[in-house]
Amino acid sequence: MSYKIQTASLLFLKTMRKTLLSLCAISLTACTVSTEKQLESAVCEPTAAVYLSAKDSALHLAKVAESMHLSPAEQPAEPECFVYVDTMHRFQTLVGIGGAITDAVAQNFAALPEDEQQHLLSAYYDAEKGIGYSLMRTTMNSCDFGTENYDYIQEGDTSLLSFDISHDEKYRLPLIKKIMDEKGVMPLYVSTWTPPLWMKSNREYFHGGKLLPEYAGVWAAYFVKYIQALEERNIPVWGLSVQNEPMAVQTWESCIFTAEEERDFVKNHLGPALWKNGMKDKKLIVWDHNRDLLFHRASTILNDPEAAKYVWGVGYHWYETWTGAPMNFNAVSMTKQAFPDKELIFTEGCAEAFDASKIASWELSEKYAYSMINDFNAGAAAWTDWNILLDGKGGPNHVNNFCFAPVHVVADSLYFTSAYYAIGHFSKFIRPGAQRVACCASRANFYATAFKNTDGSLVVVVQNPQDSSIDLKLIVQTSELKFAMPPHCIASFVVE
Repeated sequence: MSYKIQTASLLFLKTMRKTLLSLCAISLTACTVSTEKQLESAVCEPTAAVYLSAKDSALHLAKVAESMHLSPAEQPAEPECFVYVDTMHRFQTLVGIGGAITDAVAQNFAALPEDEQQHLLSAYYDAEKGIGYSLMRTTMNSCDFGTENYDYIQEGDTSLLSFDISHDEKYRLPLIKKIMDEKGVMPLYVSTWTPPLWMKSNREYFHGGKLLPEYAGVWAAYFVKYIQALEERNIPVWGLSVQNEPMAVQTWESCIFTAEEERDFVKNHLGPALWKNGMKDKKLIVWDHNRDLLFHRASTILNDPEAAKYVWGVGYHWYETWTGAPMNFNAVSMTKQAFPDKELIFTEGCAEAFDASKIASWELSEKYAYSMINDFNAGAAAWTDWNILLDGKGGPNHVNNFCFAPVHVVADSLYFTSAYYAIGHFSKFIRPGAQRVACCASRANFYATAFKNTDGSLVVVVQNPQDSSIDLKLIVQTSELKFAMPPHCIASFVVE
């Protein structure tokens, strides 16, 4: 054999060896990738824990499924009841969910035995043992939920040298501080029902009246003093609202601001006072009244750039139903569409006209779940209940405006109403920082909303308010699970 042939043969063998080695490597890689995909598919198959509350049952935020596996989704059919969640589309970020600490709440809390005090704090503010409240509202000056009306300065003191919040240090501020010390700092915002009576046109705390123009600057400085006073006591203030229910002439503490008057007070007095005193970070909330006039108020204030620059968001309540009309979520969504750079915050809601015979009613929960689902879907970034704790008469309230709370004191013990569990279906699982994701129910007679938490978990809350059960299919992108929802129930699905 010639040298040239030997060389060619060696080159051929070397080439074949390289080719065979390459083919083996490719084969091994393909096998590895295939195995990895199979393992990934097995490991990443989503599962859901399910929590349920239902009428006429012992199910109160009960964990009824530990880890239901989601299977590959099939094309849904029109007769099916399903909720479809698309996590690719994201909306507002949740600030928090919580309730108000009024004088009434703090007085009721102080009267509880120590073990019941700790029970209440855990029930509200512990996400593991309770429902994980993460937001708080309180009052500046008195509101109706307390035993008296008051403010913090002497009559005629425009210098505010007599400013003194010792009234609040007896019950309310110690409770707020206890919550934050034991359960963690959370956003706290301050709302006021009335200026001091001598600053008002009717010289009353009650029955509306208006802030006299000559005291606008003093009243703005009063807000600053109150925030400073709380923070000097190691109670951080996240935000404030201009006026509680500024279009309501009430038999309790109240004060009227038209849209233009509130705009000008923010623009010329309150906003500048906050910024001048290093409080540019405080979240200023306008309106703080019902949904019906929400869009009008927001437009009047926010279309003025000199007022809008001071405003973080628009607050609202749910009492527009006094007219007999349903809750007006269209006003909420329209406001968010028109002013996407401003936030929406539900600042108050409660079941009015306390009746002890209805304290165990399931209907209390249905109003809460319906409102919360639709408020979040309309763009709300935060949701605040009214009083967290009232007595067995729905008070104390110094004008007898007795109402329901999620928890009442009955014979020195805590009674948890269905409203407590309804709120918990959201607050326990949807945590601050979560983003709402696209979610839609296939029928208009049941409701759903969905949020993606920062830890990656997906929370879907579904309400069935009907007298009949629903064979529900929950579809998340390309996966699905089936769940039988009883009549009149609320379910939270935590998908991981």
